Parts: sequence; structure tokens; C-alpha cells
Amino acid sequence: MTQPIDIIVTGHICLDLIPALGAITPEMLALPGRLLETGPMSVSTGGAVSNTGLALHRLGANVRLLATVGDDLIGRVIIAFLKDRDPALTEFMHVKPNQPGSYSVVLSPKNGDRTFLHCPANNSTFSTEDIDFEVVAQGKIFHLGYPTILPRLIENDGDALAAIYQQAKAVGAATSLDMTLPDPASPSGRADWKAILAKTLPYVDIFLPSIEEILFMLRRDDYERWHGNVLSHLTRAYLRDFADELLVMGVVIAGFKLGEMGIYLRNAESAKFDRLARLGLNVPQWADAEVYLPAFQAEVVGTTGAGDSAYAGFLVGIVRGMSPENAVRLACGVGACNVEAPDATSGVQSLEATEARIHAGWPTRTERLPDFRRGRT
Repeated sequence: MTQPIDIIVTGHICLDLIPALGAITPEMLALPGRLLETGPMSVSTGGAVSNTGLALHRLGANVRLLATVGDDLIGRVIIAFLKDRDPALTEFMHVKPNQPGSYSVVLSPKNGDRTFLHCPANNSTFSTEDIDFEVVAQGKIFHLGYPTILPRLIENDGDALAAIYQQAKAVGAATSLDMTLPDPASPSGRADWKAILAKTLPYVDIFLPSIEEILFMLRRDDYERWHGNVLSHLTRAYLRDFADELLVMGVVIAGFKLGEMGIYLRNAESAKFDRLARLGLNVPQWADAEVYLPAFQAEVVGTTGAGDSAYAGFLVGIVRGMSPENAVRLACGVGACNVEAPDATSGVQSLEATEARIHAGWPTRTERLPDFRRGRT
């Protein structure tokens, strides 16, 4: 008998080109007319479909990627890269004829944040017709990543995005959504995210964005007032209120990735978990749960895909029947493993190796949310 599909991942996929910048600082990159010597180029697939999908695969989930690539060398490289990991990953991927492939150049200078040079290409046309809902019906969880850089999904205040999630729920899947931070100067940055999410979140079961992303979308005044220093303003009361806002909008399992501060989780009441029957969760354990765990210590080499990997860890925790606290702990562990490598996925270890590191007493970072007592509400 064919093993049931745990998670189907769709949305944005591209090729990541990551030059090793060594001692090159952000200031050096800003100087025109210079030749700066770099190290070897890391080439890997990127975007939510690849980052989350490959992390899930490394963790042992039965995952399929439901995405499109361009009809060119970049598209062929993406397919070949994924097939080299496991041919089953590409079973439901398809090539868009006469379209170029999407790529990103990831610049990670010394002592500086990342800068992305991104070509959307085939991702600019991705929409409802690119998703086979007969395939979605075969999975326990349907996960879509990066609608922020899939422009057709957010046109008309997110009509297509909401339609995708309505159809995914109609075929019985539990649904999950992940974001990126919009560029304020882009069409995504100017979109009405309150309207988009008001249409979509009633059909989203699991929502674990980064705090910066969701502040930009729903609490823009706070985001702009705290810009560059968000984490220092967060308290348990603030996050609880914000998570409750997401629960009122329709989410069942809500939370925030907090970077170096870890992950916060807040869940709906037990009646809402009827929507997640396909997952077989221990509902008394999950309903009304509130969990905060700090990040694990890690030697940071690169942060590309860290949030995607953490989300993958959380989803694996769910399909493996873990408690909310253990699922959050696994998410923190997978995210920490991720940053110990320069690309988006090679730092991620197997589920067994990650759990062994956690159980061996993996130390956590010293940063903590103030006023927080772990546990249930």
C-alpha cells in the first residue's frame, strides 16, 4: 500500500545563488566600481516549496511538492536538484511552457542582514489553476508559502488566495499558510493585507508567520514605530492579544516565529479542532494551549530559510502526534540547525538526530520574552 502523504507544499519556488562573501561587509557592497573577490557559489533551490519541502523530507515526512518551474535552464536545474534528493518529491511538479525560471541571488555580507536580488519569472503567473486539488485531497496538510511574492494570489484583495484555501478545505485537508515580509515599495507592500487575510484566514487552520511579517500586515503602526527593534517591545500580553486576533479571524493554531527569541503559540478552543480531524490530534492537549519556548543556541553561518525550516519542524511535530510544547520545541531545534549552514536546507538534520540533540540538553539562548510563564491558559 502506498504510504499516505503527510504534507503537500505549494507556492513559491526558485533557484538560490549564494556567493560566499567572506570578509565583505555591507559597506563594501555599497561602493561602486570595485571588484570584490568572493568564495565559492552555493547553488540550491529556494522559496517556500523547496525550503519547507526539503526540510520536511530530511525530517522523514512523506512530502510532495506541488509547484511550477520555468521552461529553461533554471527550471531544469530546479527539477534535477530536487530529483537528486528524491524523485518522489517532483511527482506533482510541472513545467510552464515558454516561461523563464525564477531565481534569487542571496547576498549575506559579514555582520549584515541578507539582501535578495529576485527574479519572479514563472512565479508571477502562479494561481489557482496551478494546483491540482485531487492531489491536495491525498495529503493530511496542505501548506502554501509566500503569497506575498505570488502576485496573482493577492489581486483583488486576495480572491485567488482565499479560493485556494476554500477548495483545500473542501477536499478535507488541514491547511497551513506561511509568509515573507513584503517590500514596502512593491505591489505586495502596498496591498491591503487586512482585507486579504480577512478573506483567507477563515480557511487556514495553522498559521505561524514571523512576528515582523504579521506586524507589517495587521499592525502596521506598531511595525513602523518599532522598525528595526521589534523584539524588544514584545511581551506575553502583547503576543497573546495578537494571537487572539488571528484566532478570531479564523485560525485554529496560531503563533509567531520570534527569531532569536524563539516561538510563541496560542490555540483555539476545542470545538474549532473539528476542522483538523484528519490529523488525529490529541484535542484536549492542543485546545486552548499557550506555549512559549526560547531559541536554541547555534553557531550562525547563514539565516536563509530558517523560518521555513522551523515551520517544517512544527508541521512534523503535528503529523507525528506530538504535544504543542514538543512541536514548538522541535520547530526551534530545526530552525537552529538550519542557521548552522549557509544555504536553506543542508543544516537540517533527521528527526532522530534533532531530537537526540534536544534530549542531550541542548542549551537555549539567553533572550527571553518578559512576563511569561510557560504552560496552558
